[in-house]
Amino acid sequence: MANAGVETKRPLSPHIQIYKFIPTYLMSGFHRVTGALLYFGTLLVAAWLVAAAAGPDYFAWASWFFESWLGWLALLGYTWALMHHMLGGIRHLIWDTGAMFDKQSATMLAYATLAGSITLTVLIWIVGLLVY
Repeated sequence: MANAGVETKRPLSPHIQIYKFIPTYLMSGFHRVTGALLYFGTLLVAAWLVAAAAGPDYFAWASWFFESWLGWLALLGYTWALMHHMLGGIRHLIWDTGAMFDKQSATMLAYATLAGSITLTVLIWIVGLLVY
């Protein structure tokens, strides 16, 4: 410890205050958040399947929840998280090939991920509501 007792003014690691909220940074954060949301959403899907296997009374209760406004909101969020995480994974797969690493392409891909996830979610819900 050559500098023992010497106080430095610089941060020890990058802090969130110095990062710019550029599209690729935000989509990276969204990718992590949607991964966590998918974990909890999958627990809801598993609970619905367990209720279906447990009998008509349990299934009726689960169906009541998923047909409520809160259940529809959870399913809408789960659909968006699934689509966003999938497109984020494709974005990372493209980067794994070494393609689209320049700033302009990476930014365009970040916007495409967000626009694509919203578009796919809307399309899935339109088809689902037409079938319902």
